[in-house]
Amino acid sequence: MDQKVYIFDTTLRDGEQSPGASLTGAEKLEIARQLARMNVDVIEAGFPSSSPGDFEAVREIARNVKGPVITALARAVKADIDAVWEAVREAEKHRIHIVLGSSDIHAKHKFGRSRGELLEMGVEAVRYAKSLCPEVEYSTEDASRSDKDYLCQVVEAVIDAGATVVNIPDTVGWAMPAQWGRLISYIRRNVRNIDKAILSVHCHNDMGLATANSLASVKAGAQQVECTVNAIGERAGNASLEEVVMALKARKDYFGASCGVVTSELSRTSRLVSRMTGLAVARNKAVVGANAFAHSSGIHQDGVLKNRDNYEIFRPEDVGAAGTEIVLTARSGRHAVRHRLEELGYNVSKQDLEKLHERFLALADAKKQVFDDDLHALMADARGSSTQAYSLEGMRIISGTATIPSATICLSNGAGSVEKCGTGDGPVDACFRAIDEITQIPVKLLEYRLNAATAEKGALGEAQVVLESNGKTASGHGASTDVIEASVRAYVNAINRLVM
Repeated sequence: MDQKVYIFDTTLRDGEQSPGASLTGAEKLEIARQLARMNVDVIEAGFPSSSPGDFEAVREIARNVKGPVITALARAVKADIDAVWEAVREAEKHRIHIVLGSSDIHAKHKFGRSRGELLEMGVEAVRYAKSLCPEVEYSTEDASRSDKDYLCQVVEAVIDAGATVVNIPDTVGWAMPAQWGRLISYIRRNVRNIDKAILSVHCHNDMGLATANSLASVKAGAQQVECTVNAIGERAGNASLEEVVMALKARKDYFGASCGVVTSELSRTSRLVSRMTGLAVARNKAVVGANAFAHSSGIHQDGVLKNRDNYEIFRPEDVGAAGTEIVLTARSGRHAVRHRLEELGYNVSKQDLEKLHERFLALADAKKQVFDDDLHALMADARGSSTQAYSLEGMRIISGTATIPSATICLSNGAGSVEKCGTGDGPVDACFRAIDEITQIPVKLLEYRLNAATAEKGALGEAQVVLESNGKTASGHGASTDVIEASVRAYVNAINRLVM
């Protein structure tokens, strides 16, 4: 009988900690619903004590998302545990997740406490959490740099105190796969009561080994893997959910384990998370990258045409990367557009479809054929513009080799329209300066990225910007066949997120 591996998704907590990847409560709820559709076992919805906004986002997910266990993170202090419980208590299935360091490095430099004091602190936190919630997870932060016998002592003590899941994190991506597998085996052999809890791992990707370490732990007997969509997270990120899941599926013969994730939802989930966080997925990203099933070499093309098994270890349709394509042009009506959007996983109201169809027709006139990636870009742009303090009404650009680039931008702000001019090093810089004159918000441009949604000459341009103002960062998205307009839309979108 196959070993059951539980998939714990922390995209909305650890994943959101990626710089510039902050999400609104509505965006977190939409991603959580997609994670539930994908059938992950646990959703870590946030860190409620970090802010009132995150508390409310976690509570909305708990109230509205059915199926997975809903959990959130707490430090080993009563106030944090109370915040988690209040946020998740209305969930169909709930869990309190507590984290506390176990390495001497953390004991000395982070907490200024002894091993014994940290052990007592952890046990007390678990006992208190257990009095509120029947399901409690305890994470031994920085386990890979901890003394293994002390680590076993901690795990045994928190299980005795009521922990139902014990999580062993490679917090800084320090472990090597063989070493990590041996540690998991050591814990299983040396913790007296390990059979009374689920043994979990949480691996970071500082040396590019998060997925490898997670899979090594499964081979060694770990029963839960904590991971994120597109591998996003602190620093270099976390174990990639899609890679872990597909490795278990494709190499079931090796692992003797399986999970319940609906793999045909992987690509859709990847795109949703990428567009909402503003973090692009590399074209060569395993499983969900644009090139994951692309064959360029003539030898490979010949082999795939003869038999896909020659060069594909799993099918595009297994991860939701293929399906019936409707060729959309300016002659396509609203019904055809809605049909393809629904196939791509979007639910569009009649009112929103009217607005979207106008942009679709303008795009189709400009580039003749509209592809799936164009539709994703249009939807991302429409989503970013749905709730806004400012909206673009018009723009005029003057630029050339013998003139100083200038831009006149007109924005509406609810009270009326405001028009300002700006000059800069180039037309995009001039536009951004004009917008700053209108909003009077002091911002710093941290990142600006421009991509083509598709490969042909008339491609829809997608712009992504990340802005910072008074310590807060926000990403913005814009799409247009005019790359300057796309850049302006992205900048205004980011401004709107900063003032929300």
